[in-house]
Amino acid sequence: MARPAEFDRSKAVVRALRLFWSKGYQASSLADLLDAMGIGRSSFYAAFTDKRSLFIACLDLFAERTVALLERSCAQKAPVDALQGFFEGDLFGGRGEQRHWGCLLVNTVLEMAGVDDALAAHASRHLDRVQRVFQTSLETAGAPPALAEDLAAMLMLVNEGVRVSSRRESAEAGPSPSIAAIFRLVRNAIASPLAPHDSREITL
Repeated sequence: MARPAEFDRSKAVVRALRLFWSKGYQASSLADLLDAMGIGRSSFYAAFTDKRSLFIACLDLFAERTVALLERSCAQKAPVDALQGFFEGDLFGGRGEQRHWGCLLVNTVLEMAGVDDALAAHASRHLDRVQRVFQTSLETAGAPPALAEDLAAMLMLVNEGVRVSSRRESAEAGPSPSIAAIFRLVRNAIASPLAPHDSREITL
């Protein structure tokens, strides 16, 4: 029996990630994946078992890259500036067509809720990790812990909305004035925090 041809697994996963990111899980057929990854069916099953397992590997890679991007940016810039840049820019520094793809994690929660709740929950747990990076960055910027937690939760809601809306906006659209306004409010909240017992009643 012939052995499946060897290939670069990491490159194949990145190619699959791009396909899932642009088309979604359900619309990405096995034939599409094999073509994008440049591998044969036997190699696919030997390396990844099935489409769902490959998708989980892609979700994990996307999350790791997103968290690393955020943490690296927050280490190089003022934390709130880094967070604003994350919202105004594109994941992994991409431009062009990637602006229409949104966020693989957010897309998956929306697509798979009620279809495959385990996959939706897997993506949601990664979004929780991203939110914790938001919170840590805000605390580094000087926000008291309770305020940082509230602001991070707000920013995650904004993040989900931004990533969804980016799927219908022009690929050439620049930074949104709404994002700049949101981060002015974030900076003001950190500069003038409410008393600890009032922090959870903050109105932005």
